[in-house]
Amino acid sequence: MTSFLFNDAVFEFVKKFMVYVEVFFVIYLIGYSTFLFIAVVTGSSSLYKKRQQDRLKNTILKDHYIPISIVVPAYNEDVTIVENVRSLLTLEYPLYEIIVVDDGSKDNTSKKLIEAFDMQAIRRPIQRKINCQPAEYVYETADQKVPLTLIRKKNGGKADALNMGINACKYPYFICIDADSVLQYDSLSKVIKPVLENENVVAVGGAVRPSNSMEIVNGHVINYRLPSNLLACMQVLEYDRSFLASRILFDKFNGSLIISGAFGLFKKETVICAGGYDPTTMGEDMELVVKLHDYCVSNDVPYLIRYATDAICWSQVPENLGDLCKQRRRWHIGLFQSMWKHKNMMANHKFGWVSFISYFYFLIYELLSPFIEIFGVLTMILAFFVDLINVPFMLLFFAIYAIFGSIMSMTAFFARTQTIDLKVKFKEVLKALLLCTIEITALRFVMAWVRATAFIGYKKKKLHWGRIERQKIDLK
Repeated sequence: MTSFLFNDAVFEFVKKFMVYVEVFFVIYLIGYSTFLFIAVVTGSSSLYKKRQQDRLKNTILKDHYIPISIVVPAYNEDVTIVENVRSLLTLEYPLYEIIVVDDGSKDNTSKKLIEAFDMQAIRRPIQRKINCQPAEYVYETADQKVPLTLIRKKNGGKADALNMGINACKYPYFICIDADSVLQYDSLSKVIKPVLENENVVAVGGAVRPSNSMEIVNGHVINYRLPSNLLACMQVLEYDRSFLASRILFDKFNGSLIISGAFGLFKKETVICAGGYDPTTMGEDMELVVKLHDYCVSNDVPYLIRYATDAICWSQVPENLGDLCKQRRRWHIGLFQSMWKHKNMMANHKFGWVSFISYFYFLIYELLSPFIEIFGVLTMILAFFVDLINVPFMLLFFAIYAIFGSIMSMTAFFARTQTIDLKVKFKEVLKALLLCTIEITALRFVMAWVRATAFIGYKKKKLHWGRIERQKIDLK
């Protein structure tokens, strides 16, 4: 009799528990779906207005510019580094310089650059306003379109290499770009526009799009097609949704908390005052942006952090699941480190909407979301075993989730391609349509598990570079 009473008590507890779980997930998904809908609609509308503005020539004239330093941190990048620099030399911009920082590579990164561009060793002292590992040697060439400098330094990690580049650059604004990326021909003139519009701009993020299977000639997209690799193809849809949605919406109230390490512009003076990149974090790109918010608010410095929707960087994305998992683990650990280091921003009225919208969005729907989603799967398994699951309702719930997510992904995909005049073939549209549902359901849950388990066996590696398999950049 006692066992039956115990079983009944447990059953009633589980039943009540499941009711609370259902209510939580309904609220959670309504919140996320509402945010995603508002963000995608806002992003699509902004891109449309931007396109209309460009057609009316209602933009800043091209002969207005600010000199820019381009910093390329590199570690074992002999496969891509020469083509990367060649692509940077084709950019249509009046005044800029290129600084490649070789962070103690063990391959032929420096050798290939020196030979390809006939660079000569020079004696150039570098004032280290931001602490970083010392330089071993410096090479330069004056035979190219713009000044090209190579700095070989002792290994210190990507953030340390970026700090060396900041110390070495001579112009008031710098851009950081990954060694496997290619900037579109007009990216510099597009990314600097917010600075020309408002002197308080301290950082500008560009749009990053996967370059796998792309055909690019002198920074111009000649033939746009989705990657032949299905995993890379799904990441195209993911990137389009991410860069169209939250980043444009956050830009409306100066709420951006992340600028991709693949392409971002920063005001050198402000970054130096804030302390530069943090070499102890695995997400140095996000940490710097959050740090700029913290520094400027704490020191009453007027500032804006903007997002340039039409400044495009084409970057390689992982084509195998192992590399993708390594990348997402690193991103998630970096997200946690950045939010924890600047936890004073949470629910702090001094930071305004950044605190109450941006910070809580990243906390709930980015940092904690994989744990919440896995918890949801486990509760469904529990409900199945105690015969409390409503299978038709569950299937309908997932169908609505998948359809809604797919519609948002396709909206972002079309908004991205149409507003920058990329010609998309009908078979590419069908391919995107078929894969978007897989991306929003299957791949998302795989990545949720990867992110949730990111801290298992984790040890802080200050000098560790996130490495994925590189492919040679095919520039015509």
